[in-house]
Amino acid sequence: YVLELNGIEHRVDYEPAETTSGHFGGNSNWRGPVWFPVNYLLIESLQKLHYFYGDALTVDCPTGSGTKLNLWQVAAELSRRLTRIFLRGGDGRRPVYGGSEKFQRDPHWSDLILFYEYFNGDDGAGIGASHQTGWTGLVAKLLQQSGA
Repeated sequence: YVLELNGIEHRVDYEPAETTSGHFGGNSNWRGPVWFPVNYLLIESLQKLHYFYGDALTVDCPTGSGTKLNLWQVAAELSRRLTRIFLRGGDGRRPVYGGSEKFQRDPHWSDLILFYEYFNGDDGAGIGASHQTGWTGLVAKLLQQSGA
């Protein structure tokens, strides 16, 4: 977001993880990272809206792609993206652990899944408290729904 006021440009940029500025007391991590409770509520709402509209309502997913999906399919895609944060990719690494080799490779730690407070919006690395079993534990419901 950019606002020019009296010839001075004021910006609030996208930041995928921790803030890079001291503005707002240094705690401006609400404008980029992935927060599970908000995403879960969005997924649940899309599912309920699909129940009402059915296949009659479709939207681009991803935005601007031209690929039309119904709201249930969009919810499933968002769910897939969120659960993928915790699952090993083709390289054997879990996005949730980012560059932490101890959690990525050490057999004593690699299967210990931590539920971080929020996640990097670009790469899925866990950020903040690593014991947020309350709201980040919602991933269990998403995994159950997907049959994973």
